Amino acid sequence: MARPGRIARRSVLASPMLLPLAAGIHPASAQPAGVVMDEMLIPGREPGMQLYLRNKRPEAQAPARPDRTILCVHGATYPASTTFDLPLSGVSWMDYMAGRGFDVWSLDLTGYGRSTRPPADQSPPPTRGEQAVADIAVALKHIREARGVAKTGLIGWSWGTTLVSRFAADNPALVDRLVLYAPLWLRDPNKRGAVPVPEGPLPAYRTVTRAQARERWMNGVPDNKRANLIPPGWYEYWADATFATDPEGSRQVPSVLRAPNGVLQDLREHWDAGRPFYDPAKITVPALLVLGEWDRDTPPSMATTLFPLLTNSPGKRLVMLAEGTHSIMLERNRGALFQAVQVFLEESFA
Repeated sequence: MARPGRIARRSVLASPMLLPLAAGIHPASAQPAGVVMDEMLIPGREPGMQLYLRNKRPEAQAPARPDRTILCVHGATYPASTTFDLPLSGVSWMDYMAGRGFDVWSLDLTGYGRSTRPPADQSPPPTRGEQAVADIAVALKHIREARGVAKTGLIGWSWGTTLVSRFAADNPALVDRLVLYAPLWLRDPNKRGAVPVPEGPLPAYRTVTRAQARERWMNGVPDNKRANLIPPGWYEYWADATFATDPEGSRQVPSVLRAPNGVLQDLREHWDAGRPFYDPAKITVPALLVLGEWDRDTPPSMATTLFPLLTNSPGKRLVMLAEGTHSIMLERNRGALFQAVQVFLEESFA
């Protein structure tokens, strides 16, 4: 199988190291036995651009199946590699799915993680929704050709749910099913979560510090639950891995992570203006909406508003998980998310 621009790294991953919850360092090799990892750079949607893809799959891989091939798409601020593939206590979400027979991919959109970062002086801000959907189309074409499948499943987180939904609405023949984790929908002008949109022209990038990231994470968590929400060492490990994906931001004091402002332009023109980026009625594949009860970025009211609008989604369902935030996949109760999604992924739909 040809892999353009493949990064020189492939490993049959060792047996998982049983790390204590308090451990602050989790080696990348701490993965389930029998899981293979590939990572690669593929040509992007424009000349000179590259997109970073990561793949986890069983070592003893069975013939490819559309309902067992998944692409994961991140949200507005953090890259996919440290969202879906962070081995907390030795196992990431991608590992969890691969260990159950799935061929799982993740994509860093343009401007995020290890994909090409457009210049900081670019105007208008990069990675608008239309551009991000084009990135997804490029990645999925690569996956379909590499695996010989006609369609795949899609998992989106936060802003990523709008992108995978738009792709599915526009390309129903290429999508097997949708997982919308922490789905974004129209925002209440008085309750716009932790991502306010400033007035006036937007720069190419915004920045977030580690302290700001943690404060946003804890927004909405009851005071008496905060101490036990994230096991010791997990936040620091996530922050180290995530901020390291931006070498330029890491050199600043304090260190920052840069994220493209195209999403803020999308929020301004769509989600804060009452103009959805996609039509839910055009989703014709099974869809799961899943979120944590303490989510303040995409609160439960968004999911309950969106759910009945998915009028043509067979087998749709809505799951709310107790004691979790917008980032429940990196919290103590992440197993509840993994299990809820896995049940949906493994279900057969007529």
